[in-house]
Order: sequence, then structure tokens, then C-alpha cells
Amino acid sequence: MGTRREPTARQLRLAVELRRLREAAGLSAREAAALLGVNSVQISQIEAGTTGVSEQRLRRLAAHYACTDGELVDALAAMAADRVRGWWEEYRGLLPTAFLDLSELEHHAAFRWDVDFLHVPGLLQTEDYARALFSRRVPELPDDELEWRVRHRMQRRVVIGGGRPVPYEALVHEAALRIRVGGRAASRVQLARILELSEAEHVTVRVIPFELEEFADITAAMVYAGGVVPRLDTVVRDGPDGAVFVDSEARLGVFRTLFRRVEAVSLDPERSRDLIHGLTKEL
Repeated sequence: MGTRREPTARQLRLAVELRRLREAAGLSAREAAALLGVNSVQISQIEAGTTGVSEQRLRRLAAHYACTDGELVDALAAMAADRVRGWWEEYRGLLPTAFLDLSELEHHAAFRWDVDFLHVPGLLQTEDYARALFSRRVPELPDDELEWRVRHRMQRRVVIGGGRPVPYEALVHEAALRIRVGGRAASRVQLARILELSEAEHVTVRVIPFELEEFADITAAMVYAGGVVPRLDTVVRDGPDGAVFVDSEARLGVFRTLFRRVEAVSLDPERSRDLIHGLTKEL
């Protein structure tokens, strides 16, 4: 397999998991290479994501690493065999790589959780809302890139609105629903869109109300994408230099706990819809 100049986040995740399996087995890259009859450079390239690995070779490595988690090995083998170029590839070179990595992550997710406090989560946004958000960026985006970002965000909605929607739960603070992004009319349409989507069986929207006390200690905005197995879950958070992908088991455990804590203090879906209805009438 040829080398890659810029591995995707999914390719890097496969590489990281193979390295973790090798290290858990107590083997060096040189020892792993000897087991396959290759040189250590090839193992290093596989573990850096700069070259792919065949399903057969991956299963051999897993066997040498004494990995007994069959579901994990099958999931990694599926990642290794995946050669599909998704719809997001049309934006490569037009948008930052993190946008494409998020789309790829969502495409393969078994479920999605969102927690947001200042904005409506991307999968629930209308076109006018998304355009207004991107228009506020400093420095301003060129007109063509702004439209690419809006179009890309609208295409991402296939995750919950396409032919194979995934289970989706969004925890949204009341502040995000009250902030008028794009003006009164756009905000009204945005709230109506959330209500419409919340009627779907696979979509759950819960509102974190203003009245909630002692909440600051559990705030954690996140995009949580469930993997085929829990070990392959991923959290995406906004950082000072762009999106940050979190995949260590210890930190994933923290975010699972935080999500459940926020979920526990949020309004149930019916009361959330009532609150959103009320906000719509105020506009």
C-alpha cells in the first residue's frame, strides 16, 4: 500500500488502536515486525497512519498481540478494509480537514450525543441559522468558503435525516434556544425545525433550563460519536486551534459520565418540547 500524506482521523484512529494493542502485549515495533516478517519501518508507518494495513495482516497482528476481544478485532478489520470515499471528499481542499474528519466520524457512528450551551447543535441547524453563525466569524470568511461551510453542514444532517439514521440525543441549554441567531424570523424557523426533528423516534432533544441550580460544575460541551464497540467511541470538542478529537479510554469514561449527569438534570423530552413551543410563541 502506498503512503499517505494526510491520513484522515479514522485512519489515524486505526493506527493508534494497533499501537495500543502492541504496547499492551509488551512488544516493541521491531518485535512486531519480526512476527510478520517485515521491517520495523513498516510497523511504524502503519502505527502512524501513513500507510494502510490489510485486513489479513491486521488479524495476524491482533493474534500475535493476544487480543481476545473478537468484536474489537472485527471492527478494526472493517476499518482497515474500508476504501469508500464519502460525500465529504468533495470538500477536500475547500474546507479545513477537521470538517471532513467530523463528517467521516459521523458517517460511521453507531449513535450520536450532542451537548451544547450557546448554539443549536449542527445536526439540528437550519440553513439560515448556520449561515448566520458562519457569518459572525472573525476574520470574515470569503463568500465562497462561507457557502461551502453552510452546504457542508446541511449535508451532514443525513446522519439523522437520511435513509439509515442513527439514534441521536441532543442536550441543549435554554440559552442557546433564546439567543436570536439570524434575527427573529430565522430563530422562529430554527425552533420549529427542532420541534419537527424531535418527533422522530430516533431523535431525543432535552433542554437544560435556566432554573437549574449548581450546574456550572458539570458543563461539558461535546460531540460524542459512538463506535461499533465502546472502545472506538470518540469525543470531539472545540479547542483554541480547532476541533480536538478525544479517544483515550480514561477520558472517554469521563465524558460518558458528564453526559449522563447533564442528561439527568435536563428536562424530559415532553417538557422540553413544551418549553420550545413557548419560546416559539414569544417570537
